[in-house]
Amino acid sequence: MTADGHRIRPQDLLRVTADRTGDAVVLTAAGELDLLSAPLLGDEIATALADAPALLVIDLSEVSFLASIGITVLVEARRTAGPGTRVRVVAPESGVVHRTLGLTGLHEALAVATTRAAALAG
Repeated sequence: MTADGHRIRPQDLLRVTADRTGDAVVLTAAGELDLLSAPLLGDEIATALADAPALLVIDLSEVSFLASIGITVLVEARRTAGPGTRVRVVAPESGVVHRTLGLTGLHEALAVATTRAAALAG
C-alpha cells in the first residue's frame, strides 16, 4: 500500500516492453524486479518464448532492484527456452543487476552481455 492508501500494482513497479528485431525478441524491463513484479516479467517471457524466437534478449539495463525471485524468473527463462532459442540477459557493468548476477555466479549461465548490441550479436 502507498501512503495514501492505494494498492501498489505490479505495473507500478516494473514496465516491460517487447520488440522484434529480425529473428530476435527483445524484452526491455524498467523499474524494480521483486516479488510483486516478477510474474509480470515471467508472463512476458512466456509469451515471447511461445513464438520460439531464435534469440530472446532480456534487457535489464533500466532495472534498479533485482530480488531473488527475479533471478529465478531469468533462470526459468533459460531452462524453458526450446532448443532453437538462445537466451541472453543485458546487464550494464555499472548496474545493480550486473553486480547481483556476479555475486550469484550466474553471468555465464544466463549469457550476460553488458549492452543490447552485444546481446543481439552473440
